[in-house]
Amino acid sequence: MNAIIATIATLLSLIFQQCYIARAKGPVTFVVGDDLGWTLDGYPESWTLGKKFYAGDILEFKYDTEDANVVVVDKKDHDDCSVSDTSVFYSSGDDKIQLQFGANYFICSWPLNQCQMGMKVAINATAPPPSLLVH
Repeated sequence: MNAIIATIATLLSLIFQQCYIARAKGPVTFVVGDDLGWTLDGYPESWTLGKKFYAGDILEFKYDTEDANVVVVDKKDHDDCSVSDTSVFYSSGDDKIQLQFGANYFICSWPLNQCQMGMKVAINATAPPPSLLVH
């Protein structure tokens, strides 16, 4: 029994080391919605659960340009599913957007009801760990 526990502990340690090494190499790219992409099927509002985001990480939004877009908005526009003069629109179908330190908000504004149905995401990007900072 102790051998099994030791083996599991060793495997977990190796996994955590690999995650740390991957993070220590620099920003991480996250595909929003994972394999489902930037769609309602990808559950954008809950997609962030269990993920840690740092300033400088990159969100990759993959979607069909006939069915969606990506708009960087402020908190009010995110909550209201609206856009304003300061909103930044993307529509390539494969947009890569670097997270800024602090709150980052994204919605789909096309078609109009997508956001109200849950096609939006809010991410708080924290400062990178000291190992990622340039010395």
